[in-house]
Amino acid sequence: MAGFEIFDDRFRALLQPDSRLERLCTGAVWSEGPVYFAEGDYVLWSDIPNNRMLRWSAGEGMSVFRQPANFTNGHYRDLQGRLVSCEHGGRRISRTEPDGTVVTLVDNYQGKRLNSPNDLVVKSDGTIWFSDPPYGILSNREGYQAESELGANYVFRYDPQTDALTIVVDDVVEPNGLAFSPDESLLYVADTSAAFDPHGNHHIRVYEVVDGKTATNGRLFVEVNPGLADGFRVDQHGHIFTSSADSIQVYHPDSQLLGKILVPEKVSNCTFGGPDKNRLFITASTSLYAITLNTQGAQKP
Repeated sequence: MAGFEIFDDRFRALLQPDSRLERLCTGAVWSEGPVYFAEGDYVLWSDIPNNRMLRWSAGEGMSVFRQPANFTNGHYRDLQGRLVSCEHGGRRISRTEPDGTVVTLVDNYQGKRLNSPNDLVVKSDGTIWFSDPPYGILSNREGYQAESELGANYVFRYDPQTDALTIVVDDVVEPNGLAFSPDESLLYVADTSAAFDPHGNHHIRVYEVVDGKTATNGRLFVEVNPGLADGFRVDQHGHIFTSSADSIQVYHPDSQLLGKILVPEKVSNCTFGGPDKNRLFITASTSLYAITLNTQGAQKP
């Protein structure tokens, strides 16, 4: 089947007869962090080295949403539909209010500045879980070069109601993409330490979520080849749709690689959207792609 590699027949059930990859627009340097807005049927994403956020809609095409953008990376929406963003430049989690004002939610842990928040998810209780690797402080390309004040890389849980910030994962070398299973009983976390270390990791770990507040019993879920599990999303059945160097790789919850959606550029991330929640938007190097599938994303809203 053109445009796909199928390793398990279960992959076919996730495709529509006319599923095909479309390039919606191009012109970025490194595209990341797509997030979908149903009320306007549009996608926002980051072009990190250009320090801007881009917007695409079918009616208007691509435009600049915000520049400068504090070198934003991953985005999500909170339970009220507000945009929540990881900022390399601000070394913080920020929120965009309905009037466009950008406010800081959290930028330090016990008085020490965060490294460079990378990716995040909002849980059904409103808490924000985010990864904090050093990529935005390694150079001035995707942030501002600086020393780490924490001296380590964590996955954090932030509660906007209490302002409490806690470490939930501390055994991943360089945590990156993350997502919950549909029932939020599992947390998947990517380790992309191979990005700058040829002997580093390029895998996804999975943890059990206890009382909705902690992650425990971590284990290897899958090793991604070629490339990295930079960012990923989960569908309603618990399948993981992850970035890699050549495709969106699709894994069953049993860790089996079902198939690949081939993409002609290095993939960074993806998100589900569209009126029926079955359109997968894919950020890959210079471009934004999309494909309509026979499944729906699990993320809310």
